Amino acid sequence: MRFFREREEFVLAALLLSSLALVTPRIAESDAVQYFSYLPSIVFDNDVNFENEYRRFYDEDSKGRERFKETFLDRTTVTGLKLNFGPIGSALLWSPFYIGAHGILKVSELFGVDVVADGMSQPYRTAVAFASALYGAIGLFLSYRLARRFASSSTAFIAVVTLWWASPVAYYMYIAPGMSHAPSLFTVSVFFSLWPWVIQSSSMGRWAVWGASAGLMTLVREQDLFFAAAVVVPLFLCRKEPLQALKKIALFVTTALLVFCPQLVVYETLYGRPLPAPSIQNKMSWFSWHFFDVLFSFEHGLFFWSPLLFVFALGGFVLLKRDRRAGMFLLIAMVAQVYISGAVDSWTQAGAFGSRRFVGATILFVIWGGSVLTFVERYLRRGAVIVIASGFILWNVGLMMQFGLGLMNRDRLIWSEVVHNQIYEVPPRMFSVVGRYFLSRDDLAGSARDEEGGR
Repeated sequence: MRFFREREEFVLAALLLSSLALVTPRIAESDAVQYFSYLPSIVFDNDVNFENEYRRFYDEDSKGRERFKETFLDRTTVTGLKLNFGPIGSALLWSPFYIGAHGILKVSELFGVDVVADGMSQPYRTAVAFASALYGAIGLFLSYRLARRFASSSTAFIAVVTLWWASPVAYYMYIAPGMSHAPSLFTVSVFFSLWPWVIQSSSMGRWAVWGASAGLMTLVREQDLFFAAAVVVPLFLCRKEPLQALKKIALFVTTALLVFCPQLVVYETLYGRPLPAPSIQNKMSWFSWHFFDVLFSFEHGLFFWSPLLFVFALGGFVLLKRDRRAGMFLLIAMVAQVYISGAVDSWTQAGAFGSRRFVGATILFVIWGGSVLTFVERYLRRGAVIVIASGFILWNVGLMMQFGLGLMNRDRLIWSEVVHNQIYEVPPRMFSVVGRYFLSRDDLAGSARDEEGGR
């Protein structure tokens, strides 16, 4: 049986793999340093004392990481260790690539090549950066395959490619790959891709696997646990067999907890209890006062940063009409994700490029995008749809340029500046920036102060 089911799958896979050449192999952001530091600390030091790793990163850019020093070097936890707000999941996903890089370096040493095999040198960082982009690429491929159940191959292809470049996805795959968002895209896509396989059988084993995938996505980003709220839909279908439903959810929860156990061990070691850092918990307001702001804030909202996602979200209503069960399944997952994003003090995600916390929801938007494009194509020709999609892509690429060049306010959208720059500043710099991206990428990547904290 062929791996690629149709031409669009092959083309998409080729585009995704070739796009790895766009990866910026750096670990710069505060959050990225925390995620990465698990690897050398565990593999080389056999502990989760991150002091030497943090010191190394700080010494590389002491001016840019002054705030980082105040939080992560000057403070300690109740157990006398350094803080790490990042979950361990991304590091676990990166570990095969990281260990592979170490193996290559050690073999190179045998042949007399002058390398630094200390777990912190550039080859390790490069391996992790490419691993993130690869996981993001697999997540996009899985998104296409699931969207293909609800749209034609060409429509699903347009949906996934447009979302890839007209949302924060590309930024966190190629410009800030050390963050957890590309791994999150992957694990959430795995979770939702398993859904049709699980519900087509009464097998308990499939629910156990599904639960394990939920544990994995929570291990990468704790907030991704809320995607699992969608499980209530298939459980509702089992309401006439309550014992069966109880067994399924018990297996689901058990395997999810088992997979999440490494994070509980980290919590216990760092904070003396199997819970996140108290400062993280204190950021929460369970009433989610900013539920609607997360989507519609003029300065910070998801739909203002990435207007394409508003258009694609309308596809959720189209899907509800066509397939009520699937529509409810995805809608509940998204509502839960908006709820948790609006429940934290840092809901604005100031300093980040776009609403990065929704990168994990890519597979939902791709499915909805396929649905809305299927509807739109009844009234518009395919060429017109592609032109409109290209407009959304150009808008987002322009924003990435503004963000990278420091032309825009990174804490909030100031529309007079954004629109002015899109019209007058970005176009004349386009070819220069593209050339510099390939020839001197570090000049465009921003500083270590980008996206300081706030996962």
